[in-house]
Amino acid sequence: MLSRPEHIQSFPTLTSIRPPRAAAVLAWIIGIGICLAVLVLLYVPWVQTSAGTGRVIAPNPADRVQTVTALVQGRVEHWYVEDGQRVRAGDPIARLVDNDPFLLKRLAAEREQIEAEIAAAEQAVKVAESQVSQTREAADKGFVTRRNFEAAQIRVAEQRAKLAEAKAKLSRLEVTVNRQSAQLVRAPRDGRILHINAAAAGTLVNAGETLATLAPLAPVRVVELMVDGRDVALIRPGQSVRLAFEGWPAIQFSGWPSVAHGMFDGRVRAVDPSAQQSGLFRVLVDQDPDRSAWPDADFIPLGAKVRGWIRMETVSVGYELWRVLNNLPLEFPKTRSDPI
Repeated sequence: MLSRPEHIQSFPTLTSIRPPRAAAVLAWIIGIGICLAVLVLLYVPWVQTSAGTGRVIAPNPADRVQTVTALVQGRVEHWYVEDGQRVRAGDPIARLVDNDPFLLKRLAAEREQIEAEIAAAEQAVKVAESQVSQTREAADKGFVTRRNFEAAQIRVAEQRAKLAEAKAKLSRLEVTVNRQSAQLVRAPRDGRILHINAAAAGTLVNAGETLATLAPLAPVRVVELMVDGRDVALIRPGQSVRLAFEGWPAIQFSGWPSVAHGMFDGRVRAVDPSAQQSGLFRVLVDQDPDRSAWPDADFIPLGAKVRGWIRMETVSVGYELWRVLNNLPLEFPKTRSDPI
């Protein structure tokens, strides 16, 4: 039995109290726990993060989902692809035919007529130029008047104008022929056919109307995060970002990134200077080349949802708890560098 101090023995009632041993042990545990909690709050570091949600996008427009349109008006005679089929650049998608099956033949006949007009106009120009030369010599010798020479020059100009008009008609006809001949619609790049928008063969389509939707293969991907406007002023290009992709198992510890599992690394690429309609700001995140590569596009395709945590300053656990309880902004960086 522990001996009590003499000044406590002066109080008989207090001296007669014998607290249970379990209560004493619990009191010691609570005291030690409070001391450890204070030490944790004061000295254990916590990494602040700015959280956001978003999706995987392609920054290059050529890597985004694109539509394949009809180049000319006509009927869909034959489809070469189906929904979900992979195609390479230049592979045929559909063949169109004009509503008039004899249009190309008539255009060919019209071309022959215009070429004949051009040949006749060229011959007329040569004859008129010869007459100008003869009239000049005759005018120099005084056989004809100066007016006859000027009239010959006018005829040359008229014939040249007719020749130019015939060539312009041929150029317009060639444009029409080229458009009507471009009736085989081909894939603009490697990809997968997502959806065929026309019903079936024989469907009438207009020029510029969508025939199919193509998703390019192996696109260059970035992550588009939407963050709160209170944090966007502290975000700078090059900052580290931790990402959790939809459908990819992950365990995130915001304050201790080293403990997280299943996360992928990125870095801030750019921050939009203006807010979206939702009031949030868009932050583009690139893959960090010095860390593990992101999952393949077959697992994380374009449009997949993402959660991200942009790493900020390191503070104590106590300060972070006090900041959250008081709804204060993140810690301002000690060394701020302006974006390039």
